[in-house]
Amino acid sequence: MKAIQVKELLARGAAGDAALVRGWLRTARHSKGVSFLDVSDGSSLAGVQVVCEPGLANYDGEVKRLDTGCAVEVEGTLAPSQGKEQALELRASRVAVLGWADADYPLQKKRHGFEFLRTIAHLRPRTNTLGAVLRVRNVAARAVHRFFQERGFVWLHTPIITASDAEGAGAMFRVTAGDAPDEFFGRPAFLTVSGQLEAEIGALSLGRVYTFGPTFRAENSNTSRHLAEFWMIEPEVAFCDLSGNRALAEEFLRSVVRAVLDEAAEDMAFFDQRIAPGVRATLEHVAGTEFAHLSYGEAIAALERSGEPFEFPVKWGADLQSEHERWLTERHVGRPVVVTDYPKEIKAFYMYANDDGRTVRAMDVLVPKVGEIIGGSQREDRLDVLRQRLRECGLDESHYGWYLDLRRFGSVPHAGFGLGFERLMLYLTGMANIRDVVPFPRVPGYAEF
Repeated sequence: MKAIQVKELLARGAAGDAALVRGWLRTARHSKGVSFLDVSDGSSLAGVQVVCEPGLANYDGEVKRLDTGCAVEVEGTLAPSQGKEQALELRASRVAVLGWADADYPLQKKRHGFEFLRTIAHLRPRTNTLGAVLRVRNVAARAVHRFFQERGFVWLHTPIITASDAEGAGAMFRVTAGDAPDEFFGRPAFLTVSGQLEAEIGALSLGRVYTFGPTFRAENSNTSRHLAEFWMIEPEVAFCDLSGNRALAEEFLRSVVRAVLDEAAEDMAFFDQRIAPGVRATLEHVAGTEFAHLSYGEAIAALERSGEPFEFPVKWGADLQSEHERWLTERHVGRPVVVTDYPKEIKAFYMYANDDGRTVRAMDVLVPKVGEIIGGSQREDRLDVLRQRLRECGLDESHYGWYLDLRRFGSVPHAGFGLGFERLMLYLTGMANIRDVVPFPRVPGYAEF
């Protein structure tokens, strides 16, 4: 008999069906004449209850010794459940123990703190919350690829090791080879903070590309919103201006949110009930509403008129803080908003300079509860202006020879944006700490597993 996933069994099974399942025990309850095993294989939030009676050949020798954490293979027949938790249960005709769990198995039938669970990242996916996180993460990743693939984008595999500082901020991990840091590649090399610059190569050859891969930032930050290793989604489109880029970002975010709500309904109900009440309503609002549009100047003016006692002062030329972004989305317009045309001093060198000499064609997509979730821009495609911006930002032009070549050989307007996948996961699930939406977090002082 072929094994069936618990998710499929609970969705499609009917009383009288024979079934074979494999999984791990969340709980095992033994009474005088029967044992109840809660078997989960990670395919769904719910496990299947297995009823084991003394007639089983190994009932006294093995079944009655089973406890939380053991791995089993169960064959039996589906029957109407006597309990309230699910409609069907599995009446076992055979139980094989595939792996015993020692008595110090750390996951018991109680709620464990997330900080403790981070210390056992090899086991925490077996919990309800982390299992749900990883299933939603899978649905969201599938939705990302589907969105771009259906629109003719090419998935571009950009390098993890680079000699370019895409952000110009210098917070990069240096890659060395033993005691000879510069000899292996012939020049200093680093872990990438972004695939954007390479994505521009792809866009200016293939028209439209996207990256989806790991990136690294050497910031000594221990906040609930920062990781040293994280995944970035970065589409890049040729023959595209800021307006087209903004429309793509809005459509993309609505599409991914809609997919998660529809395709991970069970797990999203769990997050709504147990982690962040109201998260589904917030996401439904994002998926079904048109985004507002404001220039940076209009946003600053609205914030200055608000009379709100913000912790960070509001003034033209200062970057918007989370409290400002949330006020704009939650109080000022009551929906997601795209803010455009930021001061050039607070944005990266590659952003297209506006004719006013003060601003660039940048954009941030802001959503309620979080603030910025997407950042992007039209890229500077004029060679002379790009060279000037490199000088202004104190960057060595010799490190960007190939990037400048793109402006010498058939330059065209192009644009793109970036979305941190873990930041998106925080928003989708309502989880409080970014370390709990990635399987194996990498943060200052911690790189286990």
